[in-house]
Amino acid sequence: MTSRKGFTLIELLIVVVILGILAALAIPKYGNTREKAYVAAMKSDLRNLATAEEAFFHDSSHYTKSFAAMAYFDPTKGDSLTVNEATNLGWSATAFSANTSRRCYVFSGAATPIGGAPIEGSIHCP
Repeated sequence: MTSRKGFTLIELLIVVVILGILAALAIPKYGNTREKAYVAAMKSDLRNLATAEEAFFHDSSHYTKSFAAMAYFDPTKGDSLTVNEATNLGWSATAFSANTSRRCYVFSGAATPIGGAPIEGSIHCP
């Protein structure tokens, strides 16, 4: 009688089924983690915009809609920021990414709150 080394077909099928189950559990978690990363990047961009707006206000006594006028401000690649309102009394902005359907909002001063942002300076991403 000869001794054969290797795996049987049943053992290989069991391994493939286990790998399939693990992949089915891991893929949704991966997508959710990517979504959180995109939202975190938008929040970071809005925080940086707030700093740039306040620096611009310190120099010129009013807020601006122009990113070119704000020194050293550059949003994350793939994110788009829009300054909706900029007056002497406040500003509001919206951030969105091409990679997710979620949007983030922030306002400061006497600007009109947008996107359900409840508290001045608080970034809201519904």
